Amino acid sequence: MLHLNEGVRRLTQRVGSETRILPFNIHSFAMKPIVAIIGRPNVGKSTFFNRVTRTRNALVDDFPGVTRDRHYGDASWNGVEFSLVDTGGFQSEDEDDFANDIRVQILQAVDDADAVILLLDGKTGISPFDEDVVTILRRLTKPVFYAVNKIDGIEQEGKLYDFHRLGIEKLYPVSAEHRYGISDFLDELIDTLPEMPSVELESMIRIAVVGKPNVGKSSLINRILGEKRLLVSDIPGTTRDAIDSVCKIDGKSYLLIDTAGIRRKAKVSKKLEKFSIIKALRSLDRCDIALIVVDAHEGITEQDVNVAGYAFERGCGCILLLNKWDLVEKDSKTAKRFYDQMRTQAKFLSFAPVMTISAITGLRVIKIFKLVEEVYSQYSERIGTGPLNKMLKRATERNEPPIFRGRRLKFYYITQASTAPPTFVCFVNYPAAVHFSYKRYLINQIREGSGLEMTPIRIIFRKRTSRFQ
Repeated sequence: MLHLNEGVRRLTQRVGSETRILPFNIHSFAMKPIVAIIGRPNVGKSTFFNRVTRTRNALVDDFPGVTRDRHYGDASWNGVEFSLVDTGGFQSEDEDDFANDIRVQILQAVDDADAVILLLDGKTGISPFDEDVVTILRRLTKPVFYAVNKIDGIEQEGKLYDFHRLGIEKLYPVSAEHRYGISDFLDELIDTLPEMPSVELESMIRIAVVGKPNVGKSSLINRILGEKRLLVSDIPGTTRDAIDSVCKIDGKSYLLIDTAGIRRKAKVSKKLEKFSIIKALRSLDRCDIALIVVDAHEGITEQDVNVAGYAFERGCGCILLLNKWDLVEKDSKTAKRFYDQMRTQAKFLSFAPVMTISAITGLRVIKIFKLVEEVYSQYSERIGTGPLNKMLKRATERNEPPIFRGRRLKFYYITQASTAPPTFVCFVNYPAAVHFSYKRYLINQIREGSGLEMTPIRIIFRKRTSRFQ
C-alpha cells in the first residue's frame, strides 16, 4: 500500500561549493488553494479541468490514460481563486506500464491539495478502482468531494443511487461536457477552501525545458527539484502535458516548464501526440528562456535543430544543453567538435550559449541557472535611442546599404520598441527591400555595439513617417 507523503517539496539550492536539499512548500509561492481531481481513466477529468479553468490546457481524448503527469491550472469562481490539478487515471499495475508511477503522482497531488475531487463515471457505474480510491480518501482529514460525471440533466440523476453503495453521504451530479451541475458544485467547493495570501509569480524567470523525446528533459527537472516531480521513463513521449514546477536557487525563484517531446510531423500519427506538440509549442510562447536539451550520446540530429528553430521563431532566450555527457567518449577536442557541429547545423542560434551536462550525475546542472541569469539580463535589456542611432550610423557607413530600383536604401532612425526579446523598429525608405543578409548584418552590429551577445534580437523595418521627413 502506498502511503501519502508529508506534502513537503524538495529543491536544490547552491550554497558555497555544495548543493543542499531543502524543504520547499508549493504554497510559499503559489499562495492559492490547491484542488486535486482524481479518478480512474476516461471518467472526464481533463474535460472537467478544462471546464473549470475555462481553458483547453488539459489533453482530452477517448483513449484511456491520456494524462500521465500532474497538470496545474488556475481557476476562479465567485472571486475565489484556486489552482486545479488534473492527474493521471488510477488503474491497476497490469493495465499500464506507468500505473504504479501514476499512483505515486496521484497520491502526491492529493497530499499537496487543500481539497480533493474524486470524479466518478455516471455512464459506466462503479468499478473496483473507485472502491480502492474511496478507501484511501476516507483517511484524509481535508475536504473530499465525490462528483458523478456524465449526468447530463435532472432526468439522469437516478444513476446516482448505485454510487451510494460506496458509503458516500454526499454525491454531486455534474456534466463537465454540458455544464450541468457545475455552478452548484463550485459554490460548495470554494466554501471549504482556506484563505491564502496571493503572491505574484510574474517576477520569476519562466524556463521551458524542450527537446525531442527521450533526451532527458524530465530527468533534468527532477535533478533540479530533487524529487520525482515528473514521471521519468526511457519510453519516448512519457510527458504528454506541459507541467509547471517552481524551484528556488540562491534565494531566487524560477518557474520550470517541462514539455512533451517534439517529434517530426511524419512521425506524429496519433491525434494525442499532435496535441502534445501544440502544447509544447505553446509552452515556448509563455517562457522567457528555452533550455533546448540534446542527447549528446546520440549526437545532434535534424530534429534537435528543428526544436531549436521552434524556440528561435518564438523569440525565446535559448540555451543549448548537451545532456548525457557522462556517456560520451571524450578527448581534449570532443566538446569543441560538438559546439562546432551545433553552430554549423543551427546557424540561426549562433548567439545561444552551449553547455555540456548530465542530468543523471548532476554534472554542471546547478551552473545552468547562472547562465540563465546572464541570458535573461540581456533578454530584458533596453538600449537608449541615442546609442542605437550611433550604432546604425556606424553600421551603414561601414557597409553601405544596397540600391533598390535605382535608389539607395536609407536608414533614417532606429528605436527600441520592447524587450523579451529586444525588439527594434528601424525606419527606412523601402522596408520591403531590405535583404535578410543586410538585416542580419545590422543585428550583428547591434550585438557588437551593445553587448547583447546571448539573446535573440528582432528588427522591424517600417517606412518613414512624416514625423521623420
